Amino acid sequence: MSSIERRTFLGIAMSAMPLPFLDIEPPLARSARSSDTTEPVYVPAGADRDGVHKTLGISTIDFKVTAADTGGAMLAIENTNRGKGGPAKHRHFAQDELFHVIEGEYVIVIGDQRFELKPGDTVLAPRLVPHVWAYVGNTIGRMLITFTPPGSMEDFFRLVSKGNAMPAQDPALWRAHGMELLGPPLPV
Repeated sequence: MSSIERRTFLGIAMSAMPLPFLDIEPPLARSARSSDTTEPVYVPAGADRDGVHKTLGISTIDFKVTAADTGGAMLAIENTNRGKGGPAKHRHFAQDELFHVIEGEYVIVIGDQRFELKPGDTVLAPRLVPHVWAYVGNTIGRMLITFTPPGSMEDFFRLVSKGNAMPAQDPALWRAHGMELLGPPLPV
């Protein structure tokens, strides 16, 4: 990243930060919040924000923080894998996707870079960059995944969990939710 890109990024990041010492909040931060985001959001371990675990074949998704909680700024989910595998290769048109491994071992390919992640590791898949991931461990895997902004990812997960499977063969469904299918899942 060039120094100009870093300065631009830092400028944007700083413009979204509250300035408590001035008792003001910059416009970017204000616009990302709704009036109902002043209370903490607490979701206990093993629980889902809605009280409903969403099952997708070998994994379960629990909403931890929703778009409604953040005025449309982010979605945080906990993905628990009970078997090896993961979604098809895809890209998001408008979401950055952050992966943080809590338990187990994962392989994530972002662009042409391959990452072998263990508990505590974090990697960001920037919007528009193709990526694919898979759980490759031998026990249970858990990963916190954050989408910013969430776009229609909540709707996507609610819809596909009704069928208890990731719809790898339905490109129109993925496109309708701001993504493009680009290839098969990682072999495991």
